[in-house]
Amino acid sequence: MEKNKIYRAEIIGYSGDGSSIARIHDMVVFVPGGAVGDQCDIRIVKVAKNYAFGRIENIIVSSKNRIEPECPHASKCGGCCYWHLTYLEELRAKKRKVQDAMQRIGGVKLEPEDVCGSDRIYHYRNKAQYPVGRNDAGVITGFYRARSHDIIPMEACLIQTEAADMLARCVRQWMTDNHIAPYNETTHNGLIRHIYVRTGFATGQVLLCIVTKSPKLPAIDALVSAARTAVPGLVGIVLNINKKTGNAILGDSYVTIWGSDTLEDVLCGNHFRLSPASFYQVNRAQAERLYETALAYAELDNTQTALDLYCGAGTITLALAREAKSVIGAEIVPQAVKNAKENAKLNNITNVKFICADSGQAASMLAHEGTHPDVIVVDPPRKGLDAATIDAVGQMQPKRLVYVSCDPATLARDVKLLGEKGYKIKKYKVFDLFPRTAHVETVALMSRIEE
Repeated sequence: MEKNKIYRAEIIGYSGDGSSIARIHDMVVFVPGGAVGDQCDIRIVKVAKNYAFGRIENIIVSSKNRIEPECPHASKCGGCCYWHLTYLEELRAKKRKVQDAMQRIGGVKLEPEDVCGSDRIYHYRNKAQYPVGRNDAGVITGFYRARSHDIIPMEACLIQTEAADMLARCVRQWMTDNHIAPYNETTHNGLIRHIYVRTGFATGQVLLCIVTKSPKLPAIDALVSAARTAVPGLVGIVLNINKKTGNAILGDSYVTIWGSDTLEDVLCGNHFRLSPASFYQVNRAQAERLYETALAYAELDNTQTALDLYCGAGTITLALAREAKSVIGAEIVPQAVKNAKENAKLNNITNVKFICADSGQAASMLAHEGTHPDVIVVDPPRKGLDAATIDAVGQMQPKRLVYVSCDPATLARDVKLLGEKGYKIKKYKVFDLFPRTAHVETVALMSRIEE
């Protein structure tokens, strides 16, 4: 296979990151923007030992699964990859992504129960994080181009809330009017790094967080006045100070400059106060369906105990508490633990306890103390479970383990490792919380193998 040469081929599948796949001369070629069934001319742009990368030069026969992208930024922005597919085809791709990972990495031949699609594919995100930069026209916000930190400027995003887009425009104008510079990743000059907006879909409350390099912010009164006028549902404006030069969006320090440092929302019948640091699923309606399935998999009654690792602001913990004798939640982020404790009080739930610790440390400590929960629920970040957590699960020997995953590859890896600790996967279900992107959530039930 030769670089820059054009080959005619058919798109036959999708990769984990949302690219499409063709096979040319028995080599897998990853091609952005394809749909299964497309017959197209593909230019090879990079050749590796066992695979290659290409781009579509011309579509000869268009797939029945292909539609015209509604988003004008779809070909440039790295946030979404499926605007060119029917939603049914996107769901098929996501179900296959999870099933393939479970088979290839985890050795699991079991098919998923189903794929739960989102009723809403537009403006569904309750959290927006806009990088801030500058081009020849002035201050810009948008999202990064794929595999880069080049900002694609945009006025509106089809998956963010209209309130979030409005606040981004408001902050841009405030920066322009007051000659406030965006942060430059190369020179480390400038002040404003990101605009972060949270929205409570059940309450209509909106919280604006501005990520800055310094706690000293000019023209605060002008910002507050403009933001409150733009979004009547605004309940607070918070500064997050991030002095580090890395890629992490949020720093460790927060300063409230107006109103509240939290907003309220309702999930699975519980009320939650959420700070910018709290983990909270970005698609509320789908999160309710996902948590309902996790609760059903847990099979709790009022006599059983549960442990919720990576509990965030306590969303799953408090849902478990309504059906369990007692629940322990563990989370490493202090602000999130503080929110979780406040949320328990807010909902008059008294049979919960929260630990501020790394999941592995918390699980190891509880195992050492002789804690033996009937059910353990884990909702880890993309990297999955660490070895200490898996070892501690083996020591505590719960009857059931419910695994909520945002990455099929690490889920499959951990299912295999937990199998070595005496657990077998019984069923799993796929949920689309992130329409038009490559991300997908899965809930899996594992039970202890009785000897």
